Order: sequence, then structure tokens, then C-alpha cells
Amino acid sequence: MTGGWLSRMRRLVDRDPHMIAAYRSYGNERRVLVRGRAMEDEGIRPAGERDSVWRNLLNSYRRIESDPLPFARVRATVAGTSAELAADDEGFFRGWIDLPAPVVASHGWVPLELELLSPGAAPGAPIRATGQAMVAPPSARFIVISDIDDTVLQSHVTSVLQAFRTVLLGNARTRLPFPGVAAFYRALHAGVSGAEANPIFYVSSSPWNLYDLLVDFLDHQGIPAGPLTLRDWDADPRALIGGHLKTFKDAAIREILDTFAGLPVILVGDSSQRDPEIYHDLGREYPDRVLAVYIRDVKRTPERHAALAALVREVEAARSVLVLADDTMAAARHAAERGYIDAAALAEIGGEKRMDEAAAPGKVGKPAEHADTSAPQVVVDAEGGHREGPAP
Repeated sequence: MTGGWLSRMRRLVDRDPHMIAAYRSYGNERRVLVRGRAMEDEGIRPAGERDSVWRNLLNSYRRIESDPLPFARVRATVAGTSAELAADDEGFFRGWIDLPAPVVASHGWVPLELELLSPGAAPGAPIRATGQAMVAPPSARFIVISDIDDTVLQSHVTSVLQAFRTVLLGNARTRLPFPGVAAFYRALHAGVSGAEANPIFYVSSSPWNLYDLLVDFLDHQGIPAGPLTLRDWDADPRALIGGHLKTFKDAAIREILDTFAGLPVILVGDSSQRDPEIYHDLGREYPDRVLAVYIRDVKRTPERHAALAALVREVEAARSVLVLADDTMAAARHAAERGYIDAAALAEIGGEKRMDEAAAPGKVGKPAEHADTSAPQVVVDAEGGHREGPAP
């Protein structure tokens, strides 16, 4: 009984201001998905390149320790249409808002307005937040769905200790992208004409607690902005088990594909988890939708190579498209050959790749000098045949 009283007193004393975290979302001209979290404001400071390890560790602790507002009520407004959303026990809320008339998106984004209804704010001081939902413009020819960890961002998820070190001791300004990724994604977003504005979506098994860090990283690196779909690790402690990871990614990607039913998709991932198998299954289910699958080879164990070799044979038999390589340029060249990006962008991608490879030492996530980079490049394409050889 005493413990319960002390716990209540601690919450009263330590209570931080309330806030709404509005997550980048998506929709089409008739309905929009709203996502976010009602929580206490932990006072996480913006990242800087000169932040100390202790500052990064403190911010990491604040992200992990974040206090939710269980079962909060939030009013969401999109294009003049409002709806009330209820949060779960971790403060997360999501819901689709149907629109009475087609929405007009400015530069592919629709603004969202959020207001915390309960728990209530002090009189005259409403708690509000603004967000964005991506709506594909008429100019878009395809969408891109990408993983983040070890696909865009060097996370070292194949090594648990290195992954935790990278997350806890680094920040959005010290983390490194894979060489050339930012320019490649900009080229995919721009398309052949340079003005296609092809939407890019990021689906990752990382927790929502890292949302602000990942958005800051993408923005800082010049990687096109897009909706992020992450996981609530607190809701399911089995979040990182292979089967549950596949279920999560399957559901998230299918929801995106169903929302943008008129557009084909390019899938980008890595070999460290289940991306190749997940994407291959989606390709079989949506054979007319998947233009290409680009996989970064980061896990080079004999068992993983055997599994990928079997997958390559399946992809070839199904006359699908798969590019497996440890080098961004392999995917970029294929995209240029197939007309997904402007061939002139290859020079910029190659130049940025060289600059990234020469990044200043000391940043968290820099590849080891003697890392094995001899993984073969495999291209399976019904039009171009099966090519295999060293990554260029």
C-alpha cells in the first residue's frame, strides 16, 4: 500500500508537460491515415555533431523511458474533416479519416491538425500538434517501400552489441548512411523526368521511440521525406522474432499497397533479417505490381548465402526481378537501365558514394577498414537475364 502511494506521489512530482507526437503518415485523395502518440514531453534536445557520448546516452534514455498518456483522446482534422481518436495503453493512436471530397495535396503532402482532448490541458493552453500525410501526386509513376536499418542507415543489426552501441551512443548527426543511398533515393523520387515526385515509404522494425532520431537522420542526410512505419516494442516483447517481424512487415506493406492500388512498387531492403523472403512473397501475390526488388547484402554467413541462393533460383523461375549486392551502384544502374531513374543521375550517385566512403573517421557506424566487401552481385531480371559477378 505504501509502495502504491509513493508511486503516485512520484508521478505527481516528476510529471513532464504533455505533448502529441505526430507521425508522418499517408493516404489517398479520399481517405487519410492519422498516426501519433500522446505522451509526456521528455525534453529531448536536438542532436548536434559535437554532442558528447553522455548527451547522446541521456537522450537515448529519455526516448526509451518515455511516459505515455494511456487511453488519451485526440481530435484529428484533415482537409476540414475531424474525427476523435482513442489511444491505447501506450498512448499510440491511429485511425483512417474518410473525406467527403477529394483532397488536394500540396507537393504530395496534406497537413494534419491534432489536439489533445483528454487528459485535458490547463484552461486557455490547448495542446496541439501539426503533422503531414503523403498523398501521391498525379505525376507519380511508382512508389518505393524501403527498410531503414542496414538498408539506408548503418545499424549493424547483424551484431547485437554493435547495434546497441550505435543506437545508444550515437545520434542523428553522427549516424552514417550507406554510401550513395541519399542520391539514389533522390533519383528514385525524381524519376526519369525529374518531376515525378514518386512517394517513398520507410517500414522498419525499429521502435517508435526512435522516430524523431530517424526523421532527423533522413532530413539531415538529404534523403527524401516519407511516412515511417515503426513498431511498438512494449506491446509485444516478441517483436524481433523472425516470424513476428515478417507478420509486421507484411501487414504494413500490404496496407500501403492497398492504399496506392494504382501504382507499381519498388521494394528495397537488406539481407540481415527477412526482407528478401518478405519481398519475394509479396512479388508472388502482387505479380503485376512489383517492378524490382533491391537487396543490400550485409549478412554473409554460409547459412544466409545458401538461403539467398535458393531464393535467387525461385525468383529466376518466377521471372521476377531481384538485384542482390553490397553496393548502391548495382541497384542504381539497374534502375537506370529499366527507366526508373534518369541515367544522368548515376554520376551524382557515384560522386556522393565516394564522398560518403571518405566520411570523417570517428562517426558511429563507420564500416571497419578490413570489412569483407567481396560479396557477389546477383541480378535476376527476365529482360536482362541472370548476371553474377563482383560488385562494381
